[in-house]
Amino acid sequence: MASKAQKVESIHYNLYTDSLKKGVHNYINVDGKMTDGSWKPLTAKELKFESDYGKFEGNDLVLPENPPVKTVTVTVTLKENPKKSEKIAIAIKQKPDPILPTYDPDAEMRSRRKRG
Repeated sequence: MASKAQKVESIHYNLYTDSLKKGVHNYINVDGKMTDGSWKPLTAKELKFESDYGKFEGNDLVLPENPPVKTVTVTVTLKENPKKSEKIAIAIKQKPDPILPTYDPDAEMRSRRKRG
């Protein structure tokens, strides 16, 4: 018996974060629910990616260092069925990332000597 090829039943965003970062590639993760109920990650091979700001390179939305907008609207459309399309507005992170402390092995040794 020949197996029936699975088709994408619906598409859904599965974002890793609640906001986009400036000046970097932001991976836009989209999953497809297949007709057999399973889920499959989708890429630019299956999807057309569009946004009202920035540019796409595959699944990556690239934003400049100082965008003049605070949110980006992303639209993904299934290439094999353009009627299946999803749109989402994603905020751009406004606050800078905190500066992480650097590791200083000499400070750790001094601290151990004081304790011990």
